Amino acid sequence: MKYKELGNTGLKISEIGYGASSLGGVFHSFDEGRGIDSVFAAIDAGINFIDVSPYYGHYKAETVLGKALKQIPRDKYYLSTKVGRYGEDGKNTWDYSAERVTRSVYESMERLNIDFIDIINVHDVEFADLNQIVDETLPALVTLKEKGVVGHVGITDLQLENLKWVIEHTPKGTVESVLNFCHYCLNDDKLVDFLDFFEENGVGVISASPFSMGLLTERGVPAWHPAPKPLVEACVKAAEHCKAKGYPIEKLAMQFSIQNDRIASTLFSTTRPENLLKNIEYIKESADEQLVKEVQEIIGDQKRVSWANT
Repeated sequence: MKYKELGNTGLKISEIGYGASSLGGVFHSFDEGRGIDSVFAAIDAGINFIDVSPYYGHYKAETVLGKALKQIPRDKYYLSTKVGRYGEDGKNTWDYSAERVTRSVYESMERLNIDFIDIINVHDVEFADLNQIVDETLPALVTLKEKGVVGHVGITDLQLENLKWVIEHTPKGTVESVLNFCHYCLNDDKLVDFLDFFEENGVGVISASPFSMGLLTERGVPAWHPAPKPLVEACVKAAEHCKAKGYPIEKLAMQFSIQNDRIASTLFSTTRPENLLKNIEYIKESADEQLVKEVQEIIGDQKRVSWANT
């Protein structure tokens, strides 16, 4: 396992991180015991960065993860969670007010069985008034940092332009890390266009979803996937091409996603220990560059085609 510096935070995190969204049953039902075992397997394999959110499974992911963390020494991992996006009574809710995000941090710590959060993120800033993020949400989190409740402050979003705007409109050093998803993978590498900006502002970069939420898998996308049909069809063809070559597209996707040293960590999520270990085995080898080229040619004009966050 390789470890990389996250911006100016001083944190040295594993090149792949454990995304705990699956522990909320976000994608499908799962066995809780095996989900907890997947967290143990991640730590045993050298993964020291775990990311979660109260939104995942409407608090369930944090609760299940907390059961695992009770049994893991605190110095074995860095923990990232989020504020602003929630779920009440099965419905999505958003609240980026200073009062709610402050309360949210303490609630998360209780669910997670910890007394310190290494990175607190504003979740999916596009669902808020960006001016509120700048003027109210982030200052509230900085106050918690000054009190020693959290270590570092970050923001997350699908839209890279929103991350850039918030950083441009806050004092330098306020935003210490960004978490972006589905923009550094075989079908979309738009994140590279923003790396200079993030580095110039001392902001560490975390990428998530190397499989592009299922697009880059042999199983294919779930019915709810928001990608446009031409992109889905192109990725199906790419997966079939890889399978015919005896090289699972999941393997190529994982290898591609971690190749950029300017990205501190890449998050993927699973509730199955065997899947986690398989992905770690994948990244022990470098990507087949010829196959990467062939896959991207198949994806063709669908490369960098994105979708609205949901």
